[in-house]
Amino acid sequence: MSHLETQFKTKLAPQLMKDLALTNLMAVPKVNKVVLNVGLGKSLTDKSVIEVAIDTLTRISGQKPVLTKAKKSISNFKIREGMVVGAKVTLRGSRMYDFLDRLVKLTLPNIRDFHGLKSTKGFDGHGNYVLGITEHIAFPEIKSDEVERLHGLEIAINTTAKNDEQCLKLLKSLGFPFIESTKK
Repeated sequence: MSHLETQFKTKLAPQLMKDLALTNLMAVPKVNKVVLNVGLGKSLTDKSVIEVAIDTLTRISGQKPVLTKAKKSISNFKIREGMVVGAKVTLRGSRMYDFLDRLVKLTLPNIRDFHGLKSTKGFDGHGNYVLGITEHIAFPEIKSDEVERLHGLEIAINTTAKNDEQCLKLLKSLGFPFIESTKK
């Protein structure tokens, strides 16, 4: 069991139960899974880019990614049905908590010009959160001198929260550095 998982079960879940005014510990929102996704974008035909994306996801997550393929052809983007358009990894359990711990404590502070996550963006209305990272070298597992080409990474956090407010409180309790945005 990872450090964050133990901390969540012993300290954070009871505190969230009080904060959200819940009467049952089983009603406290939890993280179901984390999906890491890399889209290949303009470099669809270059096989080396696919290998770099697979290697990156393997290093970051600790498990082998699944290649995602196009479901239908799109002539404007020169995509044919069945072409590899990306790679993704789904993390659950201890690996998920290990990844979230490293993301909050090591990766996010490593991002250039990072001041915090905006609390109004990234939520889908159903208690899930999506975070995009533009340069994959922010992860400590990736050595910047080995990188030839930078690519982005999408992190989707699926939770059992009923709404965005519950998800925000859950993620804040896990240590995500949200900043309050001022609307004009």
